[in-house]
Amino acid sequence: MPRPACGLFAGVSLALLGLMLPWLSGCGPSSSSPTDKRQFVTLGTAPVGGAFRPVGDALASVLNEFKGENNWRVQSKGTKGSQQNIRELDSGDIQLAMSNSAITYYAIRGEGGWDKPYEMRAIVTLAANVGLFITKRDAGIQTIADLKNKRVVVGPSGAGFEMFLGPLMTAHGVTYRNETQEFTPVNATYSEAVSMLGDGAADAAFMGGAIPTQAVTQAATTYDLFFVPYDEEIRKQLIREYPFYEAMTIPAKTRDGKETYRGMTEDFVAMNVGSMHLITTAGQDEALVYQITKTIWENRAEIVKQHRAGLSINETNAARFTGTPFHPGAIRFYQEIGIWSEADAGSADAGSADAGSADEADHPAAPPATDDATQPPVEPAPADDTSDATES
Repeated sequence: MPRPACGLFAGVSLALLGLMLPWLSGCGPSSSSPTDKRQFVTLGTAPVGGAFRPVGDALASVLNEFKGENNWRVQSKGTKGSQQNIRELDSGDIQLAMSNSAITYYAIRGEGGWDKPYEMRAIVTLAANVGLFITKRDAGIQTIADLKNKRVVVGPSGAGFEMFLGPLMTAHGVTYRNETQEFTPVNATYSEAVSMLGDGAADAAFMGGAIPTQAVTQAATTYDLFFVPYDEEIRKQLIREYPFYEAMTIPAKTRDGKETYRGMTEDFVAMNVGSMHLITTAGQDEALVYQITKTIWENRAEIVKQHRAGLSINETNAARFTGTPFHPGAIRFYQEIGIWSEADAGSADAGSADAGSADEADHPAAPPATDDATQPPVEPAPADDTSDATES
């Protein structure tokens, strides 16, 4: 008698298990509930000196401190920046990364020097990288087209600045290709560029990042600077064609009435040449990305306490499309809180350069009027008042 009872029990158990399996499958990667399994997450940043490192550190710190029921441990890792981060995401060495949206844009397409398409996805759009060319007023450079045959500082070697400077300069009549370059690119940090302008080693320099950018402030204090203007029609066309470009205006005066930069007497019409953003791979666990997005959003005021880039985690910027499709886990959270738009939904087509592109209305690049960390501004906020660039 015991043996048949056992067989009957086993049969019932198997039947029940069969009924439960479909339900249990719903608790897999697509679930938004916290995972019980301990997860070790590495977040790639950049070298010390730019904003990627401190912003990445701030994100990791807040994700650990306010993880709630999520059983993860997030560790930030210093790297060489966007390009290394994308390659390490692809290899599985890291799970999250900081990147410049222009560099990610080309990576997912396998263009701009990338050896193949990389399946990257955005989690949150962060601070703008507001760029402009500066030169000494007596250098005889009045337009970007005048940079032809000149020595121009284009950022640190290996940083990938050519991915957003290439189309920008080429559109203004200065070809930026290795085989047909019409100017002499000079690799240097922004602080080095200031000295190079002074001793004649460079005729002009591109600088981007927060407003005010420390190196531009230093150069404007040291020299009589000329801020090289964008051609307005070309600028608008670039913004229409490339989703990582965004219209920005550098105000001539700060909130307290002081000059933003010495010698800048009128508002300067500029561009965001590629926001920093937090990215992961397309195949990353949806539940994990959902919980990371949710934790970042709900604790953005805590991020602001560590770095002003947290101000850009707001209703109009966090889910803003910059050319890289968002991860399904991030999309689901943004839909739940009502900030996901139809334009963003169209960003799943990575090959469409026009999808979700910014309109031509200029956004002010100055810090927002409020410093209340619990009320993020509606416009993209600068990364940091002392950061030279969003990418090192």
